[in-house]
Order: sequence, then C-alpha cells, then structure tokens
Amino acid sequence: MTSVYCHECGFQNAEQGKYCSKCGALLHDGDDGSQTTISYSPEAEEKELDTTSLREMAGEGISLAVRSGGDMAGESFKPAGEKTTIGRHPASDIFLDDITVSRNHALLLLKDDGYYIQDQGSLNGTYVNRVRVETQKLSDGDQVQIGKYKLTFIER
Repeated sequence: MTSVYCHECGFQNAEQGKYCSKCGALLHDGDDGSQTTISYSPEAEEKELDTTSLREMAGEGISLAVRSGGDMAGESFKPAGEKTTIGRHPASDIFLDDITVSRNHALLLLKDDGYYIQDQGSLNGTYVNRVRVETQKLSDGDQVQIGKYKLTFIER
C-alpha cells in the first residue's frame, strides 16, 4: 500500500485519502508542484501613459501623476502641505496599495528651493529617473518609481 505525506505536517496518510488524518489539510489539490513561484515581468504590466496625457489629467499646480502601476494609471496627487507621506500605510497622503511599497516608503518635501523626494528607509528603494536616491530635488517631468508604481512629477 502506498502512502501520501501531508505537505502541512508531514504525517503519512493512505493514498486514497483526500485530507490529512492528523491535521486535516488537503492532500491532493491538483497541483503537480512544478510551479513554486509566480513571475512578475515589467513588460507584462499595463501600458504606461505618456507625459502629455498626464499633464492634461493633472491640471494646474504641482502633482505626482501615476504613469503605471496597479489600476491607478492616470491618477494624480497634489502635495499635502510641506510634507506629503507616500506609502502602503492607509494613513499615507499618497496611498499606494501594493506589497512592493513599504508602509512608510517616502516623503515629498517642500523646501525653499523646490520639492524633494526622500526615501524613508524602504526595502525596495525610491528611484528618480531610474537612479536610486535617498533625497533628490525634483524637476518638472522627473520620473519617480516607488515599488511597481511609476509616477511623473508635474510642475505647472
């Protein structure tokens, strides 16, 4: 008689069983075990919006407009005063809901000479024009990447 080992607790079960006799876990889920991870390819992500389209959607003033990422492409965010929080924490001024974004990922800061992006020790980093930065002054048209989100800084 052949046996099936539970993938949860390792208990040896009879082959015809559907559930583990010890812990109750499903023994046969139809998965042959050949795929253990899910691949994420940036090329598979939705099409990015161009800067002209983003400028039209963002309107007047300063904003960070989402080029791509999740279902947020085309959304724009205005700064929330001198310090705008960006992250996965629900209380963030700019809430980016994805596991690639740290809870308190970055800050958008208003200083005397303009706006700056400042990483807050995030795991995946903050990028400006494809270069990882700790603190960087932003100029009109700069591309900011936070996790899988690509944003454009718009100054009008």
